[in-house]
Amino acid sequence: MKILILEDAAAAAERAAEIIAAQVTAKPGSVLGLATGGTMEAVYERLIALHRAGSASFAGASSFNLDEYVGLAGDHPCSYRRYMAEKLFDQIDIAPGAAHLPMGEAADPEAEAARYEAAIVAAGDIDLQLLGLGLNGHIGFNEPTSSLTSITRLKTLERSTREANSRYFPDGDEPPRLAITMGIGTIMRAREVLLVATGAAKARAVAQVIEGPVSARWPGSVLQMHRHATLVLDRAAASELELIDYYLDVHPE
Repeated sequence: MKILILEDAAAAAERAAEIIAAQVTAKPGSVLGLATGGTMEAVYERLIALHRAGSASFAGASSFNLDEYVGLAGDHPCSYRRYMAEKLFDQIDIAPGAAHLPMGEAADPEAEAARYEAAIVAAGDIDLQLLGLGLNGHIGFNEPTSSLTSITRLKTLERSTREANSRYFPDGDEPPRLAITMGIGTIMRAREVLLVATGAAKARAVAQVIEGPVSARWPGSVLQMHRHATLVLDRAAASELELIDYYLDVHPE
């Protein structure tokens, strides 16, 4: 794992965006794995700025998002399809039809999960997978105890995850209990992985993922087994790492 510790969340978002921009510059036909959530908003803002400055084009790229809530149509204001359109896709030059998300409104969610997994395989798998990190260590919607070899499937969300995401829903509305998510095995097939975590609230999960045992209790810890995983952190998220001085010495920022 490559551990990059930046001074603050803004610097971490900028570094993550630069890594993604470098990927599509080096390989214009890249297959990107994309994520949602509060951490990604700053990453996408910076990526849009790089695109507008002529430093990143997505015209030849395609993308697969990690997950989608079951039961939410793509035009629902709290769907991840809507999030991605507003936060990124409508402001860059990715081709129509090249950006893929699971269909949350599918009549048969299990069949939709299988279709989505097959589409990722048919695309040649992910070149660069962007990840956030849940407070409980989840990546995608792979909650604790998820199989470390799982593929895209239906997953029941922990109450803590739903509570953390409830801020994106109107008062009185709760996030759905089920989601379609890329599996941990699907994520691990990506040629490169880029995880971004910022803020003191993520510090415990970051420490477990980087320095704890590989365990389904902290699903993100499986990234210790990935050949090309980069974790971009701010100082607050890195605050509980025991080996922080070593990481700063290896990759001074």
